[in-house]
This record gives sequence, C-alpha cells and structure tokens, in this order.
Amino acid sequence: MTTVTLIPGDGIGPEITEAVKAIFAAAQVPLTWEEENAGQTTFDAMGELIPQRLIDSLERNKIALKGPITTPVGKGFKSVNVQLRQKFDLYSNVRPAKTTAGVKTRFENVDLVLFRENTEGLYAGLETFDERLGISDSIARVTVQGSYKIIRAAFQFAEKHNRKKVTVAHKANILKSAGRIFLEAAAQVSKEFPNVVWDDKIIDNMCMQLVSKPEQFDVVVTTNLFGDILSDLCAGLVGGLGVVAGANIGDDMAIFEAVHGSAPDIAGQGLANPTALLRSALMMLEHMGLHDKARQIENALEKTLLDKNCCTRDLGGTASTSEFAQHIISNL
Repeated sequence: MTTVTLIPGDGIGPEITEAVKAIFAAAQVPLTWEEENAGQTTFDAMGELIPQRLIDSLERNKIALKGPITTPVGKGFKSVNVQLRQKFDLYSNVRPAKTTAGVKTRFENVDLVLFRENTEGLYAGLETFDERLGISDSIARVTVQGSYKIIRAAFQFAEKHNRKKVTVAHKANILKSAGRIFLEAAAQVSKEFPNVVWDDKIIDNMCMQLVSKPEQFDVVVTTNLFGDILSDLCAGLVGGLGVVAGANIGDDMAIFEAVHGSAPDIAGQGLANPTALLRSALMMLEHMGLHDKARQIENALEKTLLDKNCCTRDLGGTASTSEFAQHIISNL
C-alpha cells in the first residue's frame, strides 16, 4: 500500500478532491492518502502558504496529487506551484492532450503530449526594475543542463510509449543563444534514441500548425514560457482545462495536478467538474505502475462522458460534482 500526499487546494479544490477520493475508494486503488494543504486557505489559517508539514510529507512520500491552489494576488507572494517545482527540481511539466468521444471539440484524432521545462526560462524569477528609468528587465535563463534534462525526458517518454516523433518548439531565429542551446541538446539526445525521429518548429509557426492540423504532432518539448502557452492551447484543442491532466516530474519526486484555476466563484456549489484532477490522478497511477486500475477508471470516465445526463454543467449536463463521481463509480 503506497502513501500519497494529497493537497486539496482552495476554491473548488476540496470538492473535486473528494470526488477523486470516492472514485478511487470504489475502484479499490491500493493507496492511502496523507492530506496536507497549501495556498490561500492555509495562509489564512496558519500564516504560511506552504507549511513545513507539507514539505515533510512530500519529502517522505515522493508522490502527490494536488488540487488547484490560490496564491494571494498583489501581496508579493511567489506562486505556490512555481515554488514547489523549483524546490524539488520538478523540471518536467507533462501535459497530455487527447480527444475524447464524449467531449465535443473542433478537432478529431488529437493525441499529443507536451513536455515543458518547468524550472528555468522567464519563470526563474530573475527580474530587476529601475524606477528612475521605468525599465523592467526579466531574464529568461536557459541552461545546457536544464535543456538536456527536459529533452531527454521527452525522448524517453516517446520511446517508452511507442511514440514516433518528438517536435522541439523554439525561437532560435531570434533568441540565438538560448535557441541554439535547446536545439543542440535535441540533436545530441536524439542520437540515444534511433527509433524516435525529431523535428523542430519556430514557436509562432508551431501555434499556427497546432490550430490547423494538430493531429500531426506526437510529443512536443519546449521551454518554460512557450510551454505554458502551448499547454493551454493544446487543452483548448481537446475540450479545455477542465478535462486535461498535468504532472510535474523530477528525478525522485512527482506532483500530479489539475491545471485549471481554483474557481472561487463556484466553490461550494457542487458545480465543479472533477475530470482534470481525476485524469491527473490516473497519470499518477500510471507513474506508480498501477496500469490496470488507471485503465479501469479511465474507461468508466469515458463511458460517463458519453451520457450528457451524467455530466456536469460545463460538459453540457446537469449533474453535480458528487453525482458525476457516482455515475463514474457506477460504470466501473
């Protein structure tokens, strides 16, 4: 029995977390939850955004499921998500985007996985502001080591999951140094994976290609800011942030998360869709080697999504969060 750190988060986080817990219990998933929280609610109660108890739990268990977290705005606090990624060197942000039969979109046959470098780039926090001149400088730090790590992770995933192509998204035509580092890393790493072909796309062309012919892509890898933008774009191709999973993975720790916001405007009303957190939890099960349980629950979810009467409002139905979870349980 594996112990997993559970971070319910804020807003709708506790509601969708309870839904996932109920589904896992019904499916008899062999894990136990160790619940610790972070974010706005925790700060209001304890005066800390990320309590030491949570850090200790993560260091002990090495794996976590995290609901959406609110970071206080305009008070000088660094994002909780960014802090956790940097503290534990969770350098791979992994975001699958796959069309689902029960979720209507403009596209069909989309099945790609985006790897976003998670600790460097413009999110490294290297900023200065000259008040006299009114100039803000933000440094996008790209390192050779960081580039190799995220690109190798993408190629390893492609090889393990029998995916044929890795596309490197960059802006080397303008960012001569940073782009060169990333492309050179891809060229070198690719030699270790002769069965995986690779190509590259300039980021603006990449966006156009994604919204015109997304089915051409398989595994995509890019830097932090580009990855942040592309991951939400890819979510939009397959139904939005409410139906896609997310993971932050390092060498010895992984935090799986719903990537949408905490939606405080609908918190406590039973309107929230737990699909994104559930699919993130299924990614976690795959990571843990519990493939049969992951497939069992995914099949039940997909069957539920086909019946709009069983879905939450954002998916075209009228079911509450807990009712949606019970429909999934009935389809296990």
